[in-house]
Amino acid sequence: MIPFTVLLDEAAAGFYLRVAQGCGKSVETVLSETLFKLAGELSLQALHRKREKSTPEGKSC
Repeated sequence: MIPFTVLLDEAAAGFYLRVAQGCGKSVETVLSETLFKLAGELSLQALHRKREKSTPEGKSC
């Protein structure tokens, strides 16, 4: 894996620290899983928008 440095404001850092403690994972793991899930959701949204643009009006897939 490639390491990245991410700066979080205090509120976000505190939130992810509490989440990590609550589920017994490291903060790094929680942030990694969160970013991976967000990337998947954004990819699905982009695919949906692309599909809407390529579908002729009045027709559904």
